[in-house]
Amino acid sequence: MLEVVVLGVLAVAAASLDAVLADGPGPFREAARLLVLERRTTPQADRLLARIGAIALPLAAALAALVVPFGGHAALDGRVGVVWFNAMEVVGWAAVWLVGWGANSAFALAGGYRFIAQGLAYELPHMFALITAALAAHSLDLRAIGAAQGGLWFGVWMPVAFAVYLLSALAMAFWGPFGAPLGADIAGGAALELPGPDRLVFLAGRYGLLAVAAAVAVPLFLGGGGGPVLPAWLWSLVKTCAVLALLVWTRRRLPVLRMDRFVQAAWIVLIPAVLLQMLVVAVVVVD
Repeated sequence: MLEVVVLGVLAVAAASLDAVLADGPGPFREAARLLVLERRTTPQADRLLARIGAIALPLAAALAALVVPFGGHAALDGRVGVVWFNAMEVVGWAAVWLVGWGANSAFALAGGYRFIAQGLAYELPHMFALITAALAAHSLDLRAIGAAQGGLWFGVWMPVAFAVYLLSALAMAFWGPFGAPLGADIAGGAALELPGPDRLVFLAGRYGLLAVAAAVAVPLFLGGGGGPVLPAWLWSLVKTCAVLALLVWTRRRLPVLRMDRFVQAAWIVLIPAVLLQMLVVAVVVVD
C-alpha cells in the first residue's frame, strides 16, 4: 500500500504546484474552505448517486495505484497491470457521469456527458498506446515493460505512442486542454452542484488520477526505475515527478479544446498515427 501513499503525496504536490502557477490558495487552505461550505442541493437530486460518483473517483485512482511499480515492486501482482490500470480508468468515466447525472442539473449533466464524449474520443488511442508498449515487452506487467527498456527507453523509439499517452493522461483527468467537463462555459460542469466536502473528495480524485497517470508513464515509456547511481525506487519517483510537473503545467498554458474538434482530431489523426506506430513496433519485434 506504500504506492498508494506515495501517489497520494504526489497528488497533493500537484495541487500545490497548480495553486502556485495560478497564484491561488494552497491545497490545504482550499480544503478547509470546502469543508465549511454550507451544503446545498437541487430539487429531486439523487444525492446517493452523486456521492457514489464523488467517492468512486479517488477510489479508482487508489486502485490503479496498486499496480504501479516503484523500483520493481508493486502492491498487487501486476501480471495484467496494463489491463487493471485501464479498467480503473473506466471506473473514473462512470464516476464523473454519476456526479453529473445525480445533481439533476442541466449544467452538471452536460459536464457528465462531455466527459463520456471525451472518453470515447481518447480511449481508443490510449488503449493502442498501452498495447504498443506491452507488445514491445511481450508482457502486460508494468514491471516487465519497464525492465525491457534496459537499452533504449520506449519513449525514444515510440514517440507517437508516448505523446498519445500523455494526451490521454490529460483527458483521463479532464485536465488542461481537456477540462471541458468542468468548463466555465457551463458554470463548472459536472461538479457544479456538489457540496463542499463532496467536491473536495471529487477534486482529490482528479489530482489522484493525474498522479497515477504520470506514474504509469514511467514503466511504460521512461525505463521504469532504470538509471545510474540512484536506487531504482528513487529513479521511478524522480521520473514520475517530472512527468507530473509537465502535466500540471499544461493547465495554465494550453487553451481548453472544443469537444467536437477533439473528437474529430482523435478519430482522424490520433488513431491512425498510433496504429502506424504499433505496426512499426510489431515489425521490429518480429524481426
